[in-house]
Amino acid sequence: MRPRLSVYIIAYNEEEKIADAVSSVVDWADEVVVIDSHSQDRTAEIAERMGARVVQVAFSSFGKLRNDAIAACSHAWIFSLDADERCTKAARMEIEETLRSPQADAYYIPRKNWFMGRWIKHCGWYPDYRQPQLFREGALKFVSDDEVHEGYEIVGKHAYLSQPIWQIPFLNLEEILNKTQRYSTLGGKKLLRQGKNIGILSALGHASWSFIRIYFLKLGFLDGAGGFVIALGNFQGTFYRYAKCAWQKKGWGRQPPEADI
Repeated sequence: MRPRLSVYIIAYNEEEKIADAVSSVVDWADEVVVIDSHSQDRTAEIAERMGARVVQVAFSSFGKLRNDAIAACSHAWIFSLDADERCTKAARMEIEETLRSPQADAYYIPRKNWFMGRWIKHCGWYPDYRQPQLFREGALKFVSDDEVHEGYEIVGKHAYLSQPIWQIPFLNLEEILNKTQRYSTLGGKKLLRQGKNIGILSALGHASWSFIRIYFLKLGFLDGAGGFVIALGNFQGTFYRYAKCAWQKKGWGRQPPEADI
């Protein structure tokens, strides 16, 4: 018999995706908790109807959000899932088998990404070990100040599972643009807090390197149109992340002085 397992799912305005995420775990996990940051659509309603417990947490940073999600879980082991992720049957079997005789305190789980009608095999998107997603309570803590791309600390031993979960990151190109807007704003705030000295040329340099790294060095060109869009999206997100930091740091949003009117 395995120990009891909590699953938390982070969501915000994900009414088109939350049902698939919850249904992939609700039949076998001992608890499913949806951490909703006051969605303006039917995300919370759908999650509750499917048997999840919804906890509302105001968003300030992804680091704090994940720590609050962990605190909302009741059981000794925790499996984290985002609203655009699905736990496959193979991943479920490996997770349950692992929990019957755990050899580590935190486990990385690979992710397969479906984008523009194909599985993305390059671009750094597979196996995409992002952060530990299965862990013992108390074994993982996130940096609360990190607005995005949150850092974390593992207490104890970590290991890697082999069966992937699925991620369907974008249903359309509009979602890419929305994510670019939101994440570049959060990333710009993080850079500003870190005291980075940035201008437009450095923003362009970072963005160009991001495109080159993903499209060429990580072989994104082998993923066809999807690989190009991923590399271009990273170019845009990186450029605007640094540009927004420069905008705030240099005060470009101020009105001209009255003497110049």
